[in-house]
Amino acid sequence: MAVLDTAAATHIAHRDNHTHRDVNGGWLRPAVFGAMDGLVSNVALMTGVAGGSASSGTIVIAGLAGLAAGAFSMAAGEYTSVASQRDLVLAELDVERRELRKHPTDELEELAALYESRGVEPKLAREVARQLSKDPEQALEIHAREELGIDPGDLPSPAVAAVSSFASFALGALLPVLPYLLGASELWPAVLLALVGLFACGAVVARVTARTWWYSGLRQLLLGGAAAGVTYLLGIAFGTAVG
Repeated sequence: MAVLDTAAATHIAHRDNHTHRDVNGGWLRPAVFGAMDGLVSNVALMTGVAGGSASSGTIVIAGLAGLAAGAFSMAAGEYTSVASQRDLVLAELDVERRELRKHPTDELEELAALYESRGVEPKLAREVARQLSKDPEQALEIHAREELGIDPGDLPSPAVAAVSSFASFALGALLPVLPYLLGASELWPAVLLALVGLFACGAVVARVTARTWWYSGLRQLLLGGAAAGVTYLLGIAFGTAVG
């Protein structure tokens, strides 16, 4: 009896603790990567301008211009991309809706064959397909999930994608400009703050990966630092050539 109780308790504990991380990243992944993109691109831009012996005022203007240009570019690109994807999905849903209306029997057989291919007995597969196909909207949703791999009720919003991209990029791009706006006259505080931000972004990304937070943070810090260092050297070279 005690053995059975122990086994039952173990089963319950396993059932309660059997959870998975969000493998798609949800909103966290695009938000963090948008901020990271803003950080890397803007700190690289500012270090490149600083390498050309520009004044602190010029560096600030370059940073703010990079923030605005990058954020608007990201928003426009994301809006166009998501809107195009959404239009394509809606067009395919219209095709499937017409097929369900014109050839309901063929579509039912197609769904039954799909369940059969997954190991369901033919008679049961046909019965399941028949019952699920009674409601046209439910049938459309099932065919969309099975054939297109999409959820008709959960399509992405172009406006939300654009605003999110704009905000996350702008937030990241603002970080290296902040020291100058707060009175700094040298480049190193901006670079230091940007590197801290990159490490933090990398550490947050570890929530949706299998890496440890310090590894992910350090990797992003090194990549961002390398980008800033290369553009600084390029700025020196270009400044020398132009000067």
